[in-house]
Amino acid sequence: MTGSLFKGNFWSSDILSTVGYDSIIQHLNNGRKTCKEFEDFLKERASIEEKYGKDLLSLSKKKPYGQSEINTLKRALEVFKQQIDNVAQCHIHLAQTLREEARKMEEFREKQKLQQKKTELIMDAAHKQRNLQFKKTMDAKKVYEQKCRDKDEAEQAVHRSANAVNPKQQEKLFVKLATSKTAVEDSDKVYMQHINTLDKVREDWQSEHIKACEVFEVQECERINFFRNTLWLHVNQLSKQCVTSDEMYEQVRKSLEMCSIEKDIQYFVNQRKTGQIPPAPIMYENFYCPQRNAAPPGKATGPKLARRGPLPIPKNLPGDPDYSLVDDYSLLYQ
Repeated sequence: MTGSLFKGNFWSSDILSTVGYDSIIQHLNNGRKTCKEFEDFLKERASIEEKYGKDLLSLSKKKPYGQSEINTLKRALEVFKQQIDNVAQCHIHLAQTLREEARKMEEFREKQKLQQKKTELIMDAAHKQRNLQFKKTMDAKKVYEQKCRDKDEAEQAVHRSANAVNPKQQEKLFVKLATSKTAVEDSDKVYMQHINTLDKVREDWQSEHIKACEVFEVQECERINFFRNTLWLHVNQLSKQCVTSDEMYEQVRKSLEMCSIEKDIQYFVNQRKTGQIPPAPIMYENFYCPQRNAAPPGKATGPKLARRGPLPIPKNLPGDPDYSLVDDYSLLYQ
């Protein structure tokens, strides 16, 4: 901070001009506007972060996944769910932090506004006093100049009537000239008094202007420094959020590294196995000549038996124990 740039560069040759002062005020107002805009940005960003965090929590609860998983993959999914919830909570916490930063920005902005207002009130009074005294001085100057012209006319009238024979007329002109000279002297004194007063007012105003410039320059340095630090802190908070989230995701990666395909498959086999003996072949059973000691379907039957050959062609042989011919039977309804 230089501390002298404002007071040395915002003057005007016109005593009534406030162009330099107005330029500083406009700049300070623009600076507070920037603070207000960033303050609003922080509030809106906080709302976004909070909504994202709550939506992420809701998503984690509403959309279950992996409930049927087992062993190491199940543990990895549990770590994943927990870290997602942690990330969501971090975003909600970040929203609270951003709102706090917005509050600090608002307090700083209002503080500067009050400080500026105090200086502006002093300067407004100084400007008003300067302008009023300048007007009085110019009015006194006009009166003085008019009295001088009146005196000059009176002197010319006396010179023109030097050869006049009317003594009364000459006496009137001399009286008018004397009166005009007195008026000039009086108006000159009044004019000089206003000039002196104006010079005193001008010095007071210039002194206040210098003080205001110094105050405003300090104020602007504080604003730039505060805004810069706030913005720096903001991006640090965002970086920290990313680092924290990555640390949480790293926990998921570590749990996934511990996930073993072989162990999960072996765990499933150990927990859900149903047996090591497959079902036996289904044997053919002749309807007419069922095998003795045939095993029920799906049961083991010991050594595999050879399949029977084709049935012999039935012969019309009386007393054949294997086959009976239709000719031997009759269906009679009694």
